[in-house]
Amino acid sequence: MKIAQVTPLYEAVPPRLYGGTERVVAHLTDALVDLGHDVTLFASADAETRARLVPVRDQAIRLDPAPLKSDLASHLVMLHEVLKRADEFDVIHFHTDMIQFPMFEAVADKTLTTLHGRLDMKDIGGVYERWSQFGLVSISDDQRRPLPFANWKATVHHGMPGDIYQASSQSQGYLAFLGRISPEKRPDRAIQIATALNKPLKMAAKVDAADKVYWETVIKPMVEGNPLIEFVGEIGDHQKSAFLGGAEALLFPIDWPEPFGLVMIEAMACGTPVVAFRCGSTTEVIEDGETGFLVDTLEQAVAAAGRAQLLDRDAIRARFDLRFSSTAMARRYLDVYGDLLARRPYAPMSMRDSIMAVHPLIEPRSFVANQA
Repeated sequence: MKIAQVTPLYEAVPPRLYGGTERVVAHLTDALVDLGHDVTLFASADAETRARLVPVRDQAIRLDPAPLKSDLASHLVMLHEVLKRADEFDVIHFHTDMIQFPMFEAVADKTLTTLHGRLDMKDIGGVYERWSQFGLVSISDDQRRPLPFANWKATVHHGMPGDIYQASSQSQGYLAFLGRISPEKRPDRAIQIATALNKPLKMAAKVDAADKVYWETVIKPMVEGNPLIEFVGEIGDHQKSAFLGGAEALLFPIDWPEPFGLVMIEAMACGTPVVAFRCGSTTEVIEDGETGFLVDTLEQAVAAAGRAQLLDRDAIRARFDLRFSSTAMARRYLDVYGDLLARRPYAPMSMRDSIMAVHPLIEPRSFVANQA
């Protein structure tokens, strides 16, 4: 199968530090190649992939030192490049939310869009009503709740390659928080849980510009005033096995409709149980009493973190291998791709002609060159 993967350009593929969507795209792309498919990745030039790379920007946006840059312009250039080559692919798999819809109306039946973010924001519903011909994939069933009318084709949980994580059979006695310092992630709860248990807490987290005030006024004073808390900062994939594997439990004390939560399965890959608040996707990812604990209150979280060491770390890793490997994710997507192909109606007009009918400004010579 000839598959295009179209990623956001904010982070490298995979990200150097924090990053979710681009990390998933990286692992999905490599797993599809390993399963024998012909995959083309549209991404920034710093991507590392086993697929054929079409570089559409010199580097990912967030770590680009240029003082002035346009994320919209870079994404439009990428989508134009995908559109020029659309005839080359059986499936074009977008991870760019909704920005591609107006440009790809003529070939909507050969596209699939995975939605990676929250969907309970104002104005979003109107987009999916207007462009209902585009098939969508959710990353958890809970993510769909604000848009029950949307053209959902499947739910595919994220997966990660197990070989980049080393499971640890024994912890080093500390609790871990990994993610972003933001109000919805509730790092304050993590600090409160660790303090109540008198256990060390290591926090490996990114502070976005939008969250600097929250960090400076709420979290930083809690960190600096507590000898149990160690703020590590952002870490990359190569550091996660040691960080998560050494933890007695990962604290996931969220207070928002988390669409998936990669950090939960990263912890599971290291054999580390997860203490998660029952919110968003957590009930779909965590098996209560087996791979961690689901809680509703701070008191329950403290009690759960206190008994996390009783769970079988080898069994937690085994559940990751069964449910959340990158190969398992790729196979589920292949089922969705196959269904998409089976439902596609016969089109007597060539793909080039159908696109040109809607977008006549695309250079005809680009199609000739690509088909040569």
